[in-house]
Amino acid sequence: MGPTRRTAPFRFRGGPHDPRTATALGRRLGAAVLVCFVTGLAGHVLQEPPDAPADRLPPRPVRGYRLTHGVHVAAGIALVPLLLAKLWAVYPRLYVRPAVRSPLHALERLSVAVLVASALLEVFLGLMNTAQWYVWPFSFRRVHWAPAWVLTGSLLPHPAVKAPVIAAHRRSRSAGTRALPASGAGGRRSLLRGVGAAVGAVTAVTAGQTLAPLRPLVLLAPRRPDIGPQGLPVNRTAAAAGVTDAVVRDWRLVVDGPRPYTLTPEEPAGPAQREVELPIACVEGWSASARWGGVRLRDLLERAGAPAGARVRVVSLQRRGAYAVTEMGAAYARDPLTLPALRVNGEALSRDHGRPARVIAPNRPGVLQTKWVSRLEVL
Repeated sequence: MGPTRRTAPFRFRGGPHDPRTATALGRRLGAAVLVCFVTGLAGHVLQEPPDAPADRLPPRPVRGYRLTHGVHVAAGIALVPLLLAKLWAVYPRLYVRPAVRSPLHALERLSVAVLVASALLEVFLGLMNTAQWYVWPFSFRRVHWAPAWVLTGSLLPHPAVKAPVIAAHRRSRSAGTRALPASGAGGRRSLLRGVGAAVGAVTAVTAGQTLAPLRPLVLLAPRRPDIGPQGLPVNRTAAAAGVTDAVVRDWRLVVDGPRPYTLTPEEPAGPAQREVELPIACVEGWSASARWGGVRLRDLLERAGAPAGARVRVVSLQRRGAYAVTEMGAAYARDPLTLPALRVNGEALSRDHGRPARVIAPNRPGVLQTKWVSRLEVL
């Protein structure tokens, strides 16, 4: 028999694959995931409010949802180069042999597998949603919501699982880098600089769909928020929603409360109209401000005898698609900026923008700014 061949313990080789690089990338990746989670949680509560606090959700700041969800999408896009770089830095660990050395090691590998799988799924689903490319038969919102908790839950104990590596990294920093070859340190620095440049680049060429100063740089964003009928994009057209010209011609606005009444197309056009400037912000990440004209919702509710704390159900003429019926909490319904809008930017609403009337309210997701409103029900 020949001499026994001994396998040396696995080691990362080179700056891009050493523990210091993995730790540095992990900190940045973890920060981006937490920003995504917190801003996504805020947006989800506004879009799908729990029943108890629904009436107390704040309509101010006016641009709150626009800001939080714009940051959510921008951080999610920034996750792409961060996640790829992190996987590049640690992929040699996939070839560690034996694959499982102890129960604790098995637990570590399982936690990392859950973390990586949920991160890849979340990023993929989010990117497909920004492009409105739904290649799956399930609800994006629910499937994106559930793995977000799995990802965050698997991320939080990860520093504890990797504590020995992090401690070794800190010791090496405190002892200096004399033991490391210059090429390794240079490779690590080059990788981190490249990742930083990639994050900055993808943010600059996509964040303009939310931030007006960056709008000239928009190259990769799925939407230009200043392009569309009447200067605004359209997510769902009237044809897609099943709203025809004949349906619009027969429109009446029913306000159902203690003293119900019906408005004809001519009645809301009186002197009681107001004009407000509010953003419309959609879950795909784009947002734009416009001047909206209409009657204050609280004036319509007071005429119907609605109590001060009443919630409102908004019913649309649309026959296809989600959010044909939505609910609005009391704080939104009584806010002086909330309108059933009849005009945008000085013009009567186009049919694709919700003619004859749509809801516009401050700090509210775009999917809840219901178009083609036909009925308001006091709850």
